[in-house]
Amino acid sequence: MSQPIVTIAGRKIGPGHPPYIVAEMSGNHNGDIGRALALIDAAKAAGADAVKLQTYTADTITIDHDGPGFTVHGGLWDGRRLHELYDEAHTPWAWHQQLFDHAKAIGITIFSSPFDATAVELLTALDAPAFKIASFELVDLPLIELCARTGKPLIMSTGLASPQEIAEAMAAARGAGATEIILLHCTSGYPAPPSDMNLLTLPHLAAEHGAVAGLSDHTMGVTVSVAAVALGACFIEKHFTLDRAEGGVDSDFSLEPPELARLVTECHDAWLALGSVRYDEVASEASNRDFRRSLYVVADVAEGEALTPENVRSIRPGFGLPPKHLPEVLGRKASRALKRGTPLDWTMVG
Repeated sequence: MSQPIVTIAGRKIGPGHPPYIVAEMSGNHNGDIGRALALIDAAKAAGADAVKLQTYTADTITIDHDGPGFTVHGGLWDGRRLHELYDEAHTPWAWHQQLFDHAKAIGITIFSSPFDATAVELLTALDAPAFKIASFELVDLPLIELCARTGKPLIMSTGLASPQEIAEAMAAARGAGATEIILLHCTSGYPAPPSDMNLLTLPHLAAEHGAVAGLSDHTMGVTVSVAAVALGACFIEKHFTLDRAEGGVDSDFSLEPPELARLVTECHDAWLALGSVRYDEVASEASNRDFRRSLYVVADVAEGEALTPENVRSIRPGFGLPPKHLPEVLGRKASRALKRGTPLDWTMVG
C-alpha cells in the first residue's frame, strides 16, 4: 500500500519528504497589522514553509455573555471572558487580503483555520491552499464537511479528541470528498509539558487512519517537535512571536524568530538522520575503517619462532588479520622473520 502524500501549494508532505514547518501567528500580532506583516517576514527568514492565521471574530466563535462557561478558569487565560479574549486575539478580516498578498510577494505559503462558514467563504475567495481544523473544532462535523467540499487539503488537530471523535471527523472529511488529509497529534495544554505529549501516538495515528501524521506542538522549546519528526511526524505546527516580552495572548508558549529558525534546522536534521535501514559503510566512515583493530607483530619474531601473546596482539590500526583469528594464530610458527609493527597476514604463519 502506497504512503499517503498531501500537496500544499506545490510542496509535497508525507513520508519521504522533509518535514513541513508551519509558523502559527494566532493572536501574536497584538492587534497591529504592521506586526502581523513582520511576523510573516520573520517566518520566511526562519525557513518555515508556511505561516498560518486564525479566521474568526469574537461573534463568530462565541457570544458576548458572562454566564457559566463563558469565563476561563485556570491556566494562561484565567479569569478572561471568552468574548473579550477572542476579540483581542482575532485577526481582522480586513487584514486578510493584505496578509495573503504579502506572503505571496515574499514567497511563503499562507493559510488559515476557519471557525465558521463565513470564514470558509472568505478564505476560499482568497484562494487559501489548505484549511486547518483546530482541535476544539474537531467535533464540528458540518464545518469539516464544508471545508472538505472545497477540495482543498485538510489539516485536522486532535487535541482532546477521543478515538471515536477522530474517526468521526475523518469519516466526515472523506465523506465530503477530502482526499488529502493531515492529522495532527496535539495536547491542548497552553503550554503543554513534554510528559503529556505521548508522541508514540503519532505512528499509531498515521496507521489507524491512513493519513499523513504531524504534530501541533504547544510545549516550550523545540525538543518535542524534533522528537516527533524522529517518530514520523511529517508536519510541525508551532506558535511564534516576534518577542515574548512584548506580550500577547499566545506569547508565553510561542517561539521567537531565532528559536523558530532552530526548529526548522533541527527538524530537518532529524529527518535527514532517519535515512533508511542499512549496515554498509557510508561516506563519512570510509577514512576511519583503517583504525579498526587487527593483528600486529608487536615484538621482533625470528623465523620458526612461536607466535605468542607477547609478540602478536590485537591493536589499532586495521591492516592486519581480523582479531577473531588470534586463537588460530597463537602457538603457530613464523614462516619468516617478522619485524615489530608489521601487520600480520596468513603468509607469515607457518
